[in-house]
Amino acid sequence: MRLGTVALVVRDHDEAIAYFVGTLGFVLVEDSDLGGGKRWVRVAAPGGGSALLLAKAVGNEQIAAIGKAGGGRVSYFLNTDDFWASYAALKANGVDFVEAPRDEAYGWVVVFADLYGNQWDLVGLTADAKASGASS
Repeated sequence: MRLGTVALVVRDHDEAIAYFVGTLGFVLVEDSDLGGGKRWVRVAAPGGGSALLLAKAVGNEQIAAIGKAGGGRVSYFLNTDDFWASYAALKANGVDFVEAPRDEAYGWVVVFADLYGNQWDLVGLTADAKASGASS
């Protein structure tokens, strides 16, 4: 088995596409009209991995969950082969970093918040961490 798609509750499909594709540099994998105002929208990081389903919130419970994917913790992890280039590009695109980059035993890491407040790690793994199969 492998993890195929992970859902992220969003306020609006188009604003989420603009952020993930335009700001983070993700690829729009699919945007299908399902009828009745429903859409199936998937984006993915350009380096591959699981897709992210941008699921528009419906109803008060889902609306209240926007921005709380990890319950206040980092819930998504983006690995990069060139940490400093990725960090600079995201910063230039206006990404909201909530801390300064830090050097950890497994590599460089920095936390950022997406347009809804969900926390993400940008991670540049060391060669040893990659060799051991770490994915942060």
